[in-house]
Amino acid sequence: MPDLNARFPSSLMRVSTWTRLVNGSVPVVMMRPEKSTQAPLPFLLWFHGRTVDKETDPGRYLRLVRAGIGCIAVDLPGHGERPDASMQDGSRTAEVVEQAASEIDGILADASVAGFDPTCTVLGGLSAGGMAAALRGCSDHPFRGFLLEATTGDWSTLCGRAGFPSAAVERLNPLTHLVGWRECPVLALHATLDEWIPVEGQRRFIAALQAKSVRGASIELHEYARTDAPHEHMGFGRMASDAKSRGTRFIAACCGVELADSL
Repeated sequence: MPDLNARFPSSLMRVSTWTRLVNGSVPVVMMRPEKSTQAPLPFLLWFHGRTVDKETDPGRYLRLVRAGIGCIAVDLPGHGERPDASMQDGSRTAEVVEQAASEIDGILADASVAGFDPTCTVLGGLSAGGMAAALRGCSDHPFRGFLLEATTGDWSTLCGRAGFPSAAVERLNPLTHLVGWRECPVLALHATLDEWIPVEGQRRFIAALQAKSVRGASIELHEYARTDAPHEHMGFGRMASDAKSRGTRFIAACCGVELADSL
């Protein structure tokens, strides 16, 4: 287990459990609200971005558990407690995303046994983690909503870059595989000036989901004009608190959890 003392505050450590799911192959941290009366527990299933790990961004997790919502954060393939440097340098990103998406159903099954509610789950991710979430959404799924941050559901804007060979983009690009997408709420957050994942692709993806909608689900792209984050990509910078609050409100609405006004 990584050294968490500098990253997880004591209040979050108290409600967190480190384990491995899917026959011991997928490291996760499970977080449960201390005073939740809901059983099984509604939760966010969250995938971080490339080069970091599941312990990144404890502020997100604290907001959720304080709101009475659980969270399971997952190490991407090759990251965190299953390290492989070749899966972190960007040259195998499409492979990382595809493997992560393929593990989601097994994670849900194990989460159900652990008291989390697979029928009251929001699937979300940042950057590469968000790509995995969008990819999983392209076939029948049980999710109440998708939270997609600094990511894209249109891989054509990345085609030809290291990690996104044209064959993989043609085979996997969510934008061209929406026939299986089951309509549900979607919140996408993106910096307009993102230097790593161009916002134009996410605009096209969200527009395609909106055009496909027949039930009027809330499908929104919220753009931040400037965040001052590194490369306008990593963590939303000075807009991070707003992004986390928007995400928490979205998850609560999807799961039918009433929030205190302060959240």
